[in-house]
Amino acid sequence: MIDFWLAAGLLLLVALSFLLIPVLRERRAQREEDRTALNVALYQERVAELQAQQAEGVLDAAQLDSGRAEAARELLADTEGAAAPRVSRLGKPLPLLAAVLVPLLGLGLYLHFGAADKVELTREFAQAPQSMEEMTQRLERAVAAQPDSAEGLYFLGRTYMAQDRPADAAKMFERAANLAGRQPELLGQWAQAQYFADGKKWSEKIQKLTDEALKADPKEVTSLGLLGIAAFEGERYQEAIDYWNRLLAQLPPDDNSRAALQGGIERAAERLKASGGKVAQAAAPKAALLTVSVDLASELKGKVQPGDSVFIFARATSGPPAPLAAKRLTVADLPVTVELGDADAMMPQLKLSNFPEVQLVARISRAGQPTAGEWIGRSGPLASSTTAPQTLTIDSPDK
Repeated sequence: MIDFWLAAGLLLLVALSFLLIPVLRERRAQREEDRTALNVALYQERVAELQAQQAEGVLDAAQLDSGRAEAARELLADTEGAAAPRVSRLGKPLPLLAAVLVPLLGLGLYLHFGAADKVELTREFAQAPQSMEEMTQRLERAVAAQPDSAEGLYFLGRTYMAQDRPADAAKMFERAANLAGRQPELLGQWAQAQYFADGKKWSEKIQKLTDEALKADPKEVTSLGLLGIAAFEGERYQEAIDYWNRLLAQLPPDDNSRAALQGGIERAAERLKASGGKVAQAAAPKAALLTVSVDLASELKGKVQPGDSVFIFARATSGPPAPLAAKRLTVADLPVTVELGDADAMMPQLKLSNFPEVQLVARISRAGQPTAGEWIGRSGPLASSTTAPQTLTIDSPDK
């Protein structure tokens, strides 16, 4: 911050110079005026002496005129080059008063509206923290300086969890969720922090948070892990196994937490067997299969050609824009009933069953382009597990 204040001081000196230089110039001009007035007085005194000498008969008229002319030349020589007197309308005290008030006013405005704390934080974050306590202090100051930053609140909450301060972490996650929206990941982190803050006691509040998170994203890992922990602590070992198996399916093969999670599943299975129970095998996820009947609006039948391509596909309402399942036909095939399922996936990782909600689309493209065409029909959002047949009409310009 020292270089900042040095730069501010230099700017302040420049600003003061605009106020003080005119005052100094005014003083020099005043000195010039004083010297001119003295010369005029001396001239008048010299003329009076010459006139007195003429009255005494010492000088005649010609000598008087000669002496007066000489005095006039001396006066002109003394005043030659003197600037014209300046008239100051502001007065001398006002610039001096402004020179004092302007810096004070500028400093006050900067301290009130400025961002010295944010500048200092930026400089601090440019250097790696030496300890977890230092990192926590930086994040706390950052949140204080930017209370509307959901990202800062989130990272502070994660830091509090690492320091075993779940109550403080829950408050940060709640604030972040209120700012950034109730995103599944934030809700899961909030529920986990609240669970540990309440002494590992399950509550209706925590249940609502996990339900909301998994409804928005059935694969939200924090909620799945938390529900497994709560089930294990409540001796509901089969539930714990089911939740942890769902979580295990979401983790990458090289994830370090897979071993610990697998160990938890094995312990839950052992306790279930010790209590006389039997571990139920996880059911394979049911493949999604949508049946849709596609037809062309009667008013468009004269505007298309039999060979125009028809693309029928399903895409996620919240997710990647790429089709999850697609089929290609022609206008001559309409009306037609097709099935879209996991077997029609464009990419293995983008299957219908991986997304809870989808939209059906049928597009006519004379150029054979699946992403752009002339006419289109769309359905509303529907669950990917829907089994009832759907109807889709191509009736709108493709914009």
